Amino acid sequence: MNQNQLVTTRTNKMRHKKTAYFSKMKKIAHGKILDIINLTESTYILRVEKGDLEFKAGQYLVLNIPGENVAREYSIYSQEDAPYLDLLIKEVTDGKISKELKYLKIGTKLEISGPFGFFVLRDNRLSTKNHFTFIATGTGISPFHSMILSNPELNFEVIHGVKYQNEAYDSANYPAGSYTVCTSREAGGDFQGRLTEYLKNRGVRKDSVYYICGNSAMVNEVTIFLEKMEISPENIRTEVFF
Repeated sequence: MNQNQLVTTRTNKMRHKKTAYFSKMKKIAHGKILDIINLTESTYILRVEKGDLEFKAGQYLVLNIPGENVAREYSIYSQEDAPYLDLLIKEVTDGKISKELKYLKIGTKLEISGPFGFFVLRDNRLSTKNHFTFIATGTGISPFHSMILSNPELNFEVIHGVKYQNEAYDSANYPAGSYTVCTSREAGGDFQGRLTEYLKNRGVRKDSVYYICGNSAMVNEVTIFLEKMEISPENIRTEVFF
């Protein structure tokens, strides 16, 4: 089995685990929409009631509009101690839920299940003051935004791949020098081109723990590259969004 097949197999196993997990999932709460904050023409923050829900940064929720019977997963974008839950959502051309959520009225109740997932910072890693490299495409930045805001002493860098500069969502929330945006379709970012090109040109820190989140092609390519650069598999964690 070659490396591409190996990473694809890992990705498929993660998806199968999610499917099995959802089959046992129960509806746990109804939360009102508190606000809808537009970031670009197609991307927005959905802010909903938190209630007594507790989560670990990096986990996700499953939302359903009552009566629709179509659930979707969204990683939590807000920090752990925020009094609300923020979800970063991009409208998808054929995405029923992502389009409908944007135009619901403030106060509308949503069905919320969760939190779920194990794409979180391990406590033993935090206690040893490791350096973290967070690599994301598009809205795959969501879990990292939550991790960073929830752990202000974190030693980290973010590498974010987007198409256009305006998709560098809330980049001002990160300390100066810790966030690099790679824009693939226009100049104006820190690097013009795909984040995989940036990473290969720059090289990697051998002492860092790598968290990767976004589209499957990027996750596969970066994982293979890191393994070629002799980064230990135990220091590579991945989450596939699409």
